[in-house]
Amino acid sequence: MEIKARGLTFDVYEGGPANGEPVLLLHGFPQDHREFDLILPKLHEAGLRTYALDQRGYSPGARPDGVEAYRITEPAADAIAVLDALGIESAHVIGHDWGAQVGWLLAALHPGRVRSLTAISVPHPKALQLAMRVRPTQRARFAYFALFRSRVAERFLLAGGLRAMLRPIGDRAALYVDAMRDDRARLTGGLNWYRGLRGSDLGSVRVITVPTTYIWPDRDGVVARTAALRTRDWVEADYQFVVLRGVSHWAPEQAPESVASVALDRIRPA
Repeated sequence: MEIKARGLTFDVYEGGPANGEPVLLLHGFPQDHREFDLILPKLHEAGLRTYALDQRGYSPGARPDGVEAYRITEPAADAIAVLDALGIESAHVIGHDWGAQVGWLLAALHPGRVRSLTAISVPHPKALQLAMRVRPTQRARFAYFALFRSRVAERFLLAGGLRAMLRPIGDRAALYVDAMRDDRARLTGGLNWYRGLRGSDLGSVRVITVPTTYIWPDRDGVVARTAALRTRDWVEADYQFVVLRGVSHWAPEQAPESVASVALDRIRPA
C-alpha cells in the first residue's frame, strides 16, 4: 500500500493478523523491504502485524532532491510520520544496517513510540563513534564510506560492486542488483544516505530506555567487536546482545531463522 507522509509517498508492505501487535521493519542499503521476506512467516505465525517500509530514496514517490534531504534525521522523521498515518501509536521496531541506525534514533528520540528495538548489524551510534576513535581496524572497515559518497559510486557499484557486496546472500542478490540497475535514481537515493550523513545528526542519540536487542554477526565486515560490545553501555533497559557466529553483515537473509527467533524473543520475552 501507499502511505502519504511529509509530502512524500512511501510504499509499505503489510502482513500478518490484522489485530496483531505492530512491527515496523526498516531495511538497509542496498536492499528494500524484501530483505525481511524470509523472517516474516515466523513473525506472522506468532500473531504479529508487520509493516515493511521502503524508505526514503527507495520508494519512487519518496525521492526528494538534494543530499541534505537524506540526513539520517529525515528517515527517522519519516518513520514516525508513517506510524501516524497508519494510526499506530507505538510499534516494535526491527532494523538492519541503515534501518538499524534509524531504529536507534527512534528509540532515543521517541521512546514512547517504540515498544522494543531489535537492531541488526549496526550498533548504537555512540559505541560506533568510540570504536572509530580508538580502533584503527574499525576506521579501516569504514573506508568504503568515502567511495560511496563520491561521484563514481554509482558507476562502481553497477559495474559489479553491488553483486560483490551481496555475495553471501547468493541468488537473492539479484533482487537488489536488478532493481538498482533498472532504476538508477533508486541507487542514487540509497547512496545519498551516505552523502548526507553528518556526525552532528547522531549527537542527540543518547541512552536507550526501551527494551533492546542488538544482533551482531561476527563475520560482519563493517562492525568490529569493540563497537558491538560497547553498545551495552548505551542501553538502560532490558538488553540482550546476540552474536550470530559465522554470519556476515547480511544476517536477515543469510540467517533468517536465527534473526526471526531473536526478534521474537525481544518482542515477546519469556
